[in-house]
Amino acid sequence: MIARRTALGLLGGLAGATLIPGAIEAKVPHKPPRLRVGDTVGLVAPASAVTLPDELDRAVHWITGMGLVPRLGRHVGDRQGYLAGTDADRATDVNAMFADPDVRAIFAVRGGWGGARLLPLLDWDAIRANPKLVIGYSDNTALHLAIAARAGFPTLHAPNAASSWQKESWESLWRIAFAAGMPVLGGAAVEGAVGRPARTLIAGKARGSLLGGNLTILSTLMGTGWLPDFDDAILFLEDINEEPYRIDRMLQQLSLAGILERVAGIVFGQCTRCRSSEPDYAGFTLDDVLGQHLGGLGKPVITGFDTGHVGNQLCLPVGLGVELDADARTLRMLQPAVV
Repeated sequence: MIARRTALGLLGGLAGATLIPGAIEAKVPHKPPRLRVGDTVGLVAPASAVTLPDELDRAVHWITGMGLVPRLGRHVGDRQGYLAGTDADRATDVNAMFADPDVRAIFAVRGGWGGARLLPLLDWDAIRANPKLVIGYSDNTALHLAIAARAGFPTLHAPNAASSWQKESWESLWRIAFAAGMPVLGGAAVEGAVGRPARTLIAGKARGSLLGGNLTILSTLMGTGWLPDFDDAILFLEDINEEPYRIDRMLQQLSLAGILERVAGIVFGQCTRCRSSEPDYAGFTLDDVLGQHLGGLGKPVITGFDTGHVGNQLCLPVGLGVELDADARTLRMLQPAVV
């Protein structure tokens, strides 16, 4: 665990790091404020209930260790069925954090399921008027994509507050959110990462707005009006506990909807435990499925990128211009995510 003094030491150690400059300034109407040590940040539970005994304590520990001051949503400990309270109460917490001028960013404590249920209940006028980094992943993909579609400012696909904030996750957060940098993400194998090794499926480079997240959540939002425009975007995807035929089905859905054809490049991250549970399974593997759907698109594609349900996942700026280098297996930010 990164204690407060360790995290603050990382701040000092990274302060002199050279950040690679961007090349193209894509149009982003407004950006969230950068984070500084001592800032107050909100902790909310937009989806599943916080049920593990030390889950909320762990979230507070990590946020405090970053040098930030956690402010818990009023309903963050509620429970209704498998959700963290009613839809209205969870939405109230998110709305309150956006409206509070003292709150500089918003961390989701965990994912699970339920974020999409909040979308019609959120105060989108207030959200647009008060851009703040929303930080989390998995089910929080619904919030990231809806904000990209309805508010137009960047958010961070990153570990949830109660996740394990290991070295690479923390350093990428610091470079993007605290230092307002434009780092190159990916490339060399991440120390301590667990997952499939990165590989180039189709070589080349492409630029576009980085959009995506959890494949299951993205597919459930198809046809709802809550998705951003994927034309010429860099699409990134990840998932967990989905057998190859289910990944096949969801990628086919994206293909039939025209998304795979319209994007400029694709980053397929980690798909944790995405294999058949049948002992004598003789069907397609995950690599087979990815090759069938992505291998013939004629645009840069990489797989096994360090994003998803794995340790040491990188923080990725959703809704911001990036350059995908499929040969180097990197994403280079083209402008800061914060001001």
